[in-house]
Amino acid sequence: MHATEVRLVQNGGQYTLLRGGEPYVVNGAGGSERLEELAACGGNSIRTWGTDNLEPLLDRAHALGLSVTVGIWLGHPRHGFDYTDDQQVSRQLKAAESAIVRYRNHPALLMWGVGNEMEEDGNNPAIWYAVNHIARRAKELDPSHPTITIIAELGGRKVANVHRFCPDVDVVGINSYGGLSSVGQRYREAGGSKPYVVTEFGPPGQWETGKTAWGAPLEMTSTAKAEWYSNGYRDGIAAHPGICLGSYAFVWGAKQEATATWFGMFLRQGEELGDRLGAVEAMRQAWGGPAPENRCPTIAELALTGSASAPPGTEFTATVVAEDPDGDALQLRWVLRRESGLYATGGDAQAEQPEYPEAIIATEERTATVRLPESGGSYRLFVYVHDGQGNAAVANLPLQVDGPVLPVPAPSGPLPYQIYAEGPDESAYACSGYMGETTAITMDVRCTETPHDGAHCIRVDYAKADGWGGVVWQSPPNDWGDQPGGFDFTGATELEFYARGARGGEVVSFHVGMIGPDKPYPDTAQAELKAVRLRTDWQRLRVPLDGRDLSRIKSGFAWVLAGQGQPVTFYLDDIRFVAGD
Repeated sequence: MHATEVRLVQNGGQYTLLRGGEPYVVNGAGGSERLEELAACGGNSIRTWGTDNLEPLLDRAHALGLSVTVGIWLGHPRHGFDYTDDQQVSRQLKAAESAIVRYRNHPALLMWGVGNEMEEDGNNPAIWYAVNHIARRAKELDPSHPTITIIAELGGRKVANVHRFCPDVDVVGINSYGGLSSVGQRYREAGGSKPYVVTEFGPPGQWETGKTAWGAPLEMTSTAKAEWYSNGYRDGIAAHPGICLGSYAFVWGAKQEATATWFGMFLRQGEELGDRLGAVEAMRQAWGGPAPENRCPTIAELALTGSASAPPGTEFTATVVAEDPDGDALQLRWVLRRESGLYATGGDAQAEQPEYPEAIIATEERTATVRLPESGGSYRLFVYVHDGQGNAAVANLPLQVDGPVLPVPAPSGPLPYQIYAEGPDESAYACSGYMGETTAITMDVRCTETPHDGAHCIRVDYAKADGWGGVVWQSPPNDWGDQPGGFDFTGATELEFYARGARGGEVVSFHVGMIGPDKPYPDTAQAELKAVRLRTDWQRLRVPLDGRDLSRIKSGFAWVLAGQGQPVTFYLDDIRFVAGD
């Protein structure tokens, strides 16, 4: 296959993207499922956040006439990446160069996406220097495709610094949600002169909306979100030709983040995508696609009788005002879920929250009678409205049970369960629990130095000769037992993983379960593989779990080492809970 040349041309201060010699406006979405439907709706592009399993995705996209902005994942300081560490930065550069050389001739390639939201507050020149070095190498290795780096909104001096420190970045990617309609105006006011692409957009995020008295964010109905997508596209994207080259809607799929429905343009049905929501219709219209044969139901209101904060066992009625524009008969499903309580930015993976089917004690027409659970805390009531034609609408309301918090059972974890496979985004466990001499620890979770399997492994560096350090994989991130989380791994017989040392002889201990019973949400089991002496080749190691209570494992994996008279480097890969051979 041969590359499709993509060029950025400027004429009189106006920018145009040319693909194959023809003007090209990016009408895209983030996601890798239901791509046939994306193309049928008038979409022409997708973006990725990394290069894992990229080749088959590029092939699928090309077969459907879609282009791909290929993300080159860059380390985030909040995940432990240190941009002042020359070795880490050099390894990251080499991995980027390898990806560029491997995929530069694929005809689906549109642009190289150098990083995603790795800039933090935007004031660290070391991050921008690393971004520009990769962008410069991309242009040297592949002069046929532009470079883009992607930032989270426009706060502080992000725009000024990307222009100042990154001359080899051709396009600025902006992830914008609550500020979408004004993003073009604000970009220019911040001094933006490079062309931009809105690389993620959707409804206002959980960090941007109003909140209840107990701190739960208020989520729009799917109908209101559809209107937000439409208006934001019109005002923040289409209204700025000559500097805005297009956009990627988020997310062409379903994702648990803050709630089960906040950002998804589809509902999840088991392992597959289910019914589409109004955001899909909104983007179909924005992209100039054909009118849908059947339209999504709409929700005008979801309301409660009585207070949304009440004692355990309180009963109330919820009523939804829903219609179908095609007159289809509607089927309603009511679900009460425990609230995740995870409202931070960053998009880290989250576990789905448990449902309480016994709380829905009666349904009739457009109403449901709900009985609050016995455990205090935050919940959320969802109503799903389906038309039987592949379309749906959804709304939810936060609820608060005023009473003592009883431990929430952990959801069942499917076996085998990957704590780490190809990258940091595939597990609900995050390597966030740094211990001991934390400033001496650096971890590269996308290291390409001879992985055991796949394209990546984890490289761990402990830079001191003395002291001690360790890192815990936590669910939820940065939690030491104060919040619900983790999984029930009943049935697992061992935690299996692979490890090797850089020199051989490194001594490391490995753990499952680190939180004691003094916390509201402890690990129900603790196990250790003590003082393992590593070899230079990959070893298959196992932490036995037979006979242990695995009903809540919040600390899915940990490593701990003591100073060994010199810095220590070792590697990890394929960490997973399994049910024996």
